[in-house]
Amino acid sequence: MFVDIVKIKVSGGKGGNGAVAFHREKYVASGGPDGGDGGKGGDIIFRVDPNLSTLADFRYKRVYKAENGKDGRGNRCYGKKGQDLVIKVPRGTVIRELSTDTIIADMSGDEDFVAAKGGKGGWGNQHFATPTRQAPRFAKDGMPGEEWELQLELKLLADVGLLGFPNVGKSTLISVVSEAKPNIANYHFTTITPVLGVVYMGEGSSFVMADIPGLIEGAADGIGLGHQFLKHVERCRMLVHIVDVAGSEGRDPIEDFEAINEELAKFNPEMVDLPQIVAGNKIDMASDEQVERFRKYVEDKGLQYFSICAPIKEGTKELIDAVAAKLATLPPIKRYETSEIPLAQLEKKDDHGFTIRVEDDVYIVEADWLIPILNKIDYDDYESLQYLQRVLQSSGINDALVEKGIEDGDTVDLYDIEFEYIS
Repeated sequence: MFVDIVKIKVSGGKGGNGAVAFHREKYVASGGPDGGDGGKGGDIIFRVDPNLSTLADFRYKRVYKAENGKDGRGNRCYGKKGQDLVIKVPRGTVIRELSTDTIIADMSGDEDFVAAKGGKGGWGNQHFATPTRQAPRFAKDGMPGEEWELQLELKLLADVGLLGFPNVGKSTLISVVSEAKPNIANYHFTTITPVLGVVYMGEGSSFVMADIPGLIEGAADGIGLGHQFLKHVERCRMLVHIVDVAGSEGRDPIEDFEAINEELAKFNPEMVDLPQIVAGNKIDMASDEQVERFRKYVEDKGLQYFSICAPIKEGTKELIDAVAAKLATLPPIKRYETSEIPLAQLEKKDDHGFTIRVEDDVYIVEADWLIPILNKIDYDDYESLQYLQRVLQSSGINDALVEKGIEDGDTVDLYDIEFEYIS
């Protein structure tokens, strides 16, 4: 099955926790704190795999999490870094952050993309020793990794897109001018997935042609199969519009031509401006009057026209030569502009966000990231409480309480831990 759009969730690994430990060695008295730092969590990395042509691998697995960093240990032993998780995608995959609908990466080149960074490892208690606090009995937990919900959308990379109604000869044309082997039969919608073929024009010269499944009138509104694949035409540098010039199925070729272009305009008005060459196929079944009528109509629009009979390669060389000549004058395949804002700075969330509400003169503070810190606080230890105070200050919670109107002696509630506020 051809899958070209999926939604997944990715999470970087959590950083390892710092260790609380004290040096113990024979003949060494009061060795001091030597708790090591936790290791950094693994990253989520996207990488292009040229052997993939669909997103089908994501149909059944939608959640990806990198390995957590290891905890620090005594004797200043640092925790091991979590292993990165590499996710392979086909070339041309566009990655969006779902909550903001922001394009964050276009996997068209060979560069890796780090989608979710692992959390930093926590500091061991060795970092908290001072001349006046020589035996700190607390350490810092590792930070959680970044977490995002993403949409992966495959937009095929092709220089030329073949357009036209079903059964007009697109698959036949790509099969005779390239090594592609699409299904070919005399019925509609033989092609149900896009087919790519490389057209060689001599040593060091080639281009990629895409056979897009047949469009019908109303495709942009979801009718038929073509609406699923119109997005794959967006990257094309130019279009070759195949028309059954003989009207062998009772349709008028001019009406066919106009109908397809209308669908392009509805789907994306910019696609109408793509350079277009028109090929009148099935000339063996058409009269001279039919061919000339359609040729005149197309050329009056200022477009190049070629008569072909794809199965016997009549006129195909001239068509392909014209396509190659046109491509030589066009810019490279379109790459999507990605957000200049670093992923971690998108307004989707703030890992240190918090809420404060006042109920019965009690200031209730809620912040998920604060829970593991509270669990490690020794409320009978002055130094540990000082550490909590620094966390509340650096995170902005203290300033927010002041803005809410808190005064000395008011009660603050941190997940059922209550204390009096002192400025």
